[in-house]
Amino acid sequence: MKSVHIPIQAIKGRGIAQRQPHRFERDARAAFDDGWGALDETALARNDAPPPVTELSWEDCKSAITHNNSPDIGFHLGLNPYRGCEHGCVYCYARPTHSYLNLSPGLDFETKLIAKRNVAEVLRRELASPRHAPGLLAIGTVTDAYQPIERELQLMRGVLQVLADTRHPLAIVTKGSGVERDIDLLAPMAAQGLAAVYVTITTLDAKLARILEPRAAAPHRRLRTIRTLTEAGIPVGVSVAPQIPFINDDMEQVLQAARDAGARRAFYTVLRLPWELGPMFRQWLEQHYPDRAARVMARVQDMRGGKDYNADFSQRMKGSGIWADLIRQRFDKACQRMGFNQEREPLDTSQFTPQVVRAQQELF
Repeated sequence: MKSVHIPIQAIKGRGIAQRQPHRFERDARAAFDDGWGALDETALARNDAPPPVTELSWEDCKSAITHNNSPDIGFHLGLNPYRGCEHGCVYCYARPTHSYLNLSPGLDFETKLIAKRNVAEVLRRELASPRHAPGLLAIGTVTDAYQPIERELQLMRGVLQVLADTRHPLAIVTKGSGVERDIDLLAPMAAQGLAAVYVTITTLDAKLARILEPRAAAPHRRLRTIRTLTEAGIPVGVSVAPQIPFINDDMEQVLQAARDAGARRAFYTVLRLPWELGPMFRQWLEQHYPDRAARVMARVQDMRGGKDYNADFSQRMKGSGIWADLIRQRFDKACQRMGFNQEREPLDTSQFTPQVVRAQQELF
């Protein structure tokens, strides 16, 4: 069966070019040319193929806060208002979570989104529980809370209002400039030691960012977000994750630009390829960088003990081996030279006031 090359024009702002079968499917289907010209590159290049559209579904969630006991993560509480992410980052380690929904971690992850419409109400109830122990609540560690649909749905706005009412500490990780909308809530919380924001900048190369993170804010726009948040008195850090050998080689330049914009903390991870993400990332490499695809994957496997991925807690974030050590040394030396603090901002949990939540509940 002849394999089909999908031209870049057919993707139209999406990270993955095809619907990757998920690991729970019994049957896998692949496109092929049956001789009728339906997959003809010339036709696709003429934009005859419609672009994949974004579909939204609603979910009434039973819980808002997630818990983890992973030793390699500096928080144990998390929250994500959305399932799936329209940013379409090709390297996103959260893509395989769509498989649990019987959806593809490929195009479905970035086009079939699920919004937790009651997330703020459920969060308010959970914070009122006497069993809740306040701690750093990390938002956006799986899917971006400030992806494009947030502009309309404003679920994150409701979450922030609840956290502000109860003085609960939070940290946000985002690639979206939409976080600037919520400065009026974040700035007062930051003044009380309750809020911090980390902006992910994978590269300063706009051309690379367009195909690597097709619907996230442009690199220069994220730098402006760092500056805007900093000027509002909000502690800002920069994430230069993930580091991909021979793809985004400008880590030091990103750190310097973020430092100049006002970021004072930094962290990184190396590329993670769990489950279906491995073959999808290979397909992306063949699509955009066929000349170096084999070399990139060889270095990735060098950092993962000869495999695409190693989920061991001691290795999954930073990898192991010579290449992982080189990346670590580059990052450490750059941070030391630029005065970055690699530790997370300590936030105050003593101000948490669950009684405010209970008082508000009594009004309804």
